[in-house]
Amino acid sequence: MAQAHRSGGPVRTARRRRVCGHARALLAMLVTALVAGGAVPYVSGPGRAYVSYLVLAEREDAAGATRAGKESRAAGGQVVQEYPQIGAVLTYATGGFAERVRSRPGIAAVGATRTAPVVGPPRKLAGAGDFAVGVGRGWRGDAGDGGTGKAAGTVPDPREGGAWNLAMVHAGAGTASGAASGAVAGVGPTGDGVGGVPGPEAMRKVLVAVLDSGVDDTHPDLRAAVDPKASASCADGRPDARTGSWRPDPGVEESGHGTHVAGIIGAARDGQGVTGVAPGVRIAAVRLLGPLGQYYAENIVCGMLWAADHGAKAINDSYFADPWKYNCPEDPDQAALSAAVGRAVAYARRKGAVVVASAGNDGQDLGAARTDQRSPNDRVTGPAPTRYLGTECIRLPGELPGVVTVTAVNRDGSPSSYTNYGRGRISLAAPGGDPDGGAEGAIVSDWPGGQYAALAGTSMSAAHVTGAVAVAAALHPDFGAAQLADLLARTAAGCPVRGCGDRGHFGAGLLVVPR
Repeated sequence: MAQAHRSGGPVRTARRRRVCGHARALLAMLVTALVAGGAVPYVSGPGRAYVSYLVLAEREDAAGATRAGKESRAAGGQVVQEYPQIGAVLTYATGGFAERVRSRPGIAAVGATRTAPVVGPPRKLAGAGDFAVGVGRGWRGDAGDGGTGKAAGTVPDPREGGAWNLAMVHAGAGTASGAASGAVAGVGPTGDGVGGVPGPEAMRKVLVAVLDSGVDDTHPDLRAAVDPKASASCADGRPDARTGSWRPDPGVEESGHGTHVAGIIGAARDGQGVTGVAPGVRIAAVRLLGPLGQYYAENIVCGMLWAADHGAKAINDSYFADPWKYNCPEDPDQAALSAAVGRAVAYARRKGAVVVASAGNDGQDLGAARTDQRSPNDRVTGPAPTRYLGTECIRLPGELPGVVTVTAVNRDGSPSSYTNYGRGRISLAAPGGDPDGGAEGAIVSDWPGGQYAALAGTSMSAAHVTGAVAVAAALHPDFGAAQLADLLARTAAGCPVRGCGDRGHFGAGLLVVPR
């Protein structure tokens, strides 16, 4: 998922999108997929079309979730997951459900999270399925067999050389010259870290969450970093902490994206492969990418709550929420999705996590009117309609209040051609690379199966910032989310010599890892 599809993913791969059409044709296709692949975990129904809904109570607590569940069942829905932290539930139902529940007392919003129906709710989980801290097995330094197939564009083992992106974020002012050299200040793995980064003992106390397509914890650079006790799958909106659930699904497009992002954040410094911005940090791998290739709102809500409840100091979000690239408040479904993800983000921030998101790879000004020609992207037939949008329509989660939203720059410090931007919409800029610049101009990081790949995108930029938050948290363990985000804003290098323009491309400036 080089975030070509994602809000900030790499621009290397264009994601296959689907759109909804005729109900019977869709059901037939879904049944065929179930029989042929067996990968879609939905219970078959007698010719019925189900849609998933997020139901939000007015109360944002456990009592609210109870009320949302009660009203959902009364309207004929099947509740498959409660989110007591934010007063919401995930429900599957057939036609007319939303209208029936919206009018019920105590209900704040109801929104369909998809436009293409499925044949039934998800099957019951066979293993752990709650948000309790401590589910799963203990943290280990090795992992079992796993990984995905070869990725197009993989590169040889860089042996920690030529990391212009690390040179840039550790150099401070004058980053363009520092990055061009590709040299990274610092000492070996037994010293104080890279460029002043705290050593492994301090970094190991910090947990960051990678909400993405899954992370291959069998990769040599990551096997000591991924913490199984804090990892899970939220690929259908429910936390599944069974061993290995967080690993990428090789049958789903872009499944290597999360491994690449995780490598940028926390790959080990051991003389092999790549080094992360925060080597030694613990990583909570939270797979959001579902079996239908989507990042639905319930997956994001589940992942955000899981990461927050397990103590993450930073939550990396290099994607955008499906099926709408931008969610508009005048649409009741989209408004409900924005509210649900917004509640989850606010909860994570209250728990002490900095929520970091990619700005997106569409080259659009987020502070101006724009068009959307990709939504809804879960359709199964026909082209997407062109939507003409105002500034009130937002990307999730990148444009929600309190989120640190990151744009991309090239090796010379200039804004990448694909990056979204917008005055007042951007927090920081960080290395994202040039998709046409080869391995020297892109960001080289880990890829499933022990491989390495060169990708470019705001996905990569966000990962650099998440790594920097981890370093800041190790340096200042008493800091809360707002203090950590403020520290990054204050230590940013300002604008590079070239291509700065106004603050629309850089926000507070170019990322510098705190020391």
